[in-house]
Amino acid sequence: MNHRLMIFLFLIMFALSGCSYIQKARRTDDLEIENQNLRARIAQLQKEKTKEVEHLVREKDRELSELEKAKLELEDALKKEIGNYKAKLEMTERGLVITFLSEVFFDSGKDVIREDGKGSLQKVAEVLNQNVPNSNVAIEGHTDNQPIKYSGWKTNWELSSARALAVLHYLVDECNVKPTRLSANGYGEYRPVAANDTKENMQKNRRVEIVILPSKISKVKAN
Repeated sequence: MNHRLMIFLFLIMFALSGCSYIQKARRTDDLEIENQNLRARIAQLQKEKTKEVEHLVREKDRELSELEKAKLELEDALKKEIGNYKAKLEMTERGLVITFLSEVFFDSGKDVIREDGKGSLQKVAEVLNQNVPNSNVAIEGHTDNQPIKYSGWKTNWELSSARALAVLHYLVDECNVKPTRLSANGYGEYRPVAANDTKENMQKNRRVEIVILPSKISKVKAN
């Protein structure tokens, strides 16, 4: 009896051990399937991310290409102004910046665009409408640091803002640039590009900047 009991107990233990082994094997299979699914999901996410990055790179290249083409067009159109050191073009992190000396558009202390300055704005508008129709445009007015004395403006802020708005309105009213694309800011004397220590440097600071933004950017980054 003892011998038979021992055999019986051994068989029970063997059966239980077998069940445990089967359960472990099933669990191992389940974990392997989960791992495979997880690896597949990670691979899919990496693929999607790669496509997204490639798309963003293509978009950025397209935007830069548009701005580069616009720069070439403007260099040709504004050849006279650039040659006379009345205007310059510069590609910056903000976008394509067109800088005009204020005297191109305005008499001293005034915010009315001169007749002989309108042609320059028309050239810019043509490029805005034809070459970069999806880009927003920021117009910025700047002055030197000489206090207002005779022109009636409260401060240089008012003068620079009025000039920026005058350019904006001309582009909209006379050149058919969509108003939804435009913004205007006046910075007064507070963003100089040169020290206000000579007449030449003060002339450089009295300027209007037209910033053509990459098409995905809606506002100008602060300097």
